[in-house]
Amino acid sequence: MIRTAVIGAGAFGRNHVRTVRENPRAELKFVVDSKLSRAEEHAGEAIAAANYEDVVGKVDAAIVAVPTIAHCEIGCRLLEAGIDVLIEKPIAPTLAEADRLVDAAARHGRILQCDHLERFNPAVIALEQRATLPLFFEVHRMSVFTPRALDVDVVLDLMVHDLDIVLALAKGELKEIRAAGISILSPKTDIANVRIEFSDGCIANLTASRVSTDKVRKLRLFQPNQYISVDYAKQAVAVFTVGGPQGIDLEQLTIDPAEPLKLQFDAFLGSVETRQAPKLDGLRARRTLEIALAVIDRIEGHAGVVSRTLASGWKP
Repeated sequence: MIRTAVIGAGAFGRNHVRTVRENPRAELKFVVDSKLSRAEEHAGEAIAAANYEDVVGKVDAAIVAVPTIAHCEIGCRLLEAGIDVLIEKPIAPTLAEADRLVDAAARHGRILQCDHLERFNPAVIALEQRATLPLFFEVHRMSVFTPRALDVDVVLDLMVHDLDIVLALAKGELKEIRAAGISILSPKTDIANVRIEFSDGCIANLTASRVSTDKVRKLRLFQPNQYISVDYAKQAVAVFTVGGPQGIDLEQLTIDPAEPLKLQFDAFLGSVETRQAPKLDGLRARRTLEIALAVIDRIEGHAGVVSRTLASGWKP
């Protein structure tokens, strides 16, 4: 079995601990958290530790589920120590740090996979098989407010999943990004809307919010003679096709329900065993990060315009 450590035992890390423990191809050797008591709480028969250096030389693979700001430091150290790494999204807070991770993986011949979890959603896998020439995306990702992941804004926290999917399916080159967003319950952007245009005319309109009263995870894709609706949460895909005796045929795709986290970890283990590049390697994760950071830059530009408008004398 592949000896595995989970670095970070917070909200996400705990789920990774469970996933590793339940996989017959892996052995959970370490649970690491800066708060030793939290590591001990979830370690079970594994070794609990407060310092990630303790796993060096004792595991084959590690899952890094710590705050984004620490991804580069911890990920690079593990890769340099000969450990394959599955790292939470976004891959890093900056492109320079993402480049360091990609370079460390290449120099030391290690697997680096990024946790863009939604790509392993069975509904998204089915969508990838049906997408031909996407011309318009409408995507909504809404969550109720929680105090976790406030070290990044809603673009890197939530929207990054959908940016990754759109970039994987769109056929043209990225041409233009327009974006707006506001802060509501945290110092960073909590709700954002983005319009992306590609060179072939495809348009993607994405909205993400972490201050919603409801949880929504939906994508709609329009392509020639076809409309596809995806519900991430329900793992459901409906395909509407022009033609047939009714004018429009409706097909509800048969989806085998599965937990994306388990599918993702199983794919990671496959890469560890075969040494083949993962579906979502460091370079792909870096590209998604690059677009996400460009979105954030456009949001900041829009915020500047709004600030000047308010400063010009606006009154309620």
